[in-house]
Amino acid sequence: VPKGAFLIPVAVFLLVFVVKSTETIGPGEAGVIFERFGEGINTEKTYGEGFHIVAPWNEMIVQKVRQQSISDQMNVLSVNGLEVRVDGTVWFKPDYKNLGKLIKTKGKNYISDILDPAINAAARSVVGRYTPEQLYSSKRDVIEQEILKVAQEELKDQYIVVERVLVEDVQLPTTIRDAIERKLKQEQESLEYQFRIEKA
Repeated sequence: VPKGAFLIPVAVFLLVFVVKSTETIGPGEAGVIFERFGEGINTEKTYGEGFHIVAPWNEMIVQKVRQQSISDQMNVLSVNGLEVRVDGTVWFKPDYKNLGKLIKTKGKNYISDILDPAINAAARSVVGRYTPEQLYSSKRDVIEQEILKVAQEELKDQYIVVERVLVEDVQLPTTIRDAIERKLKQEQESLEYQFRIEKA
């Protein structure tokens, strides 16, 4: 046996050990440790960007922690029972310090399992307070702030931070929309007529 031949398997073992024991977390991400021989997800520590050494029998679970967005189309009912479609976008991020608790209690699919249903519930709750006329003519930022407030209340103990809600479009049934537009046009024409009389 050549001298030093026994060092080859040792070197291979050490190489595998080192590779298995390192983890690089990218920009805008964070990680939590899953301890195979412990109690599962370690909820006490969140690992930030960069290079980390991890015991090879454990696993680093990496998640995005920067601001993210989801867009959705929601069919909701107005106060008088008419169906309205709301197109919106939500800006959110996981609670960095509690990333371990989020993954342990809600799972890695928390966006579809927790966040999306909460936003839908908030939109239904808020839109359900308004008539179609109010939804069509109300300031959109008022509706956005109300949905944001309800969503934040729904998610306050869920380790998810909702930062902003954007309502991009509110679509009413065609007949209702046309009736509202005719009414608004008539009101505008009436104001213009009154203005011309006063000016004359």
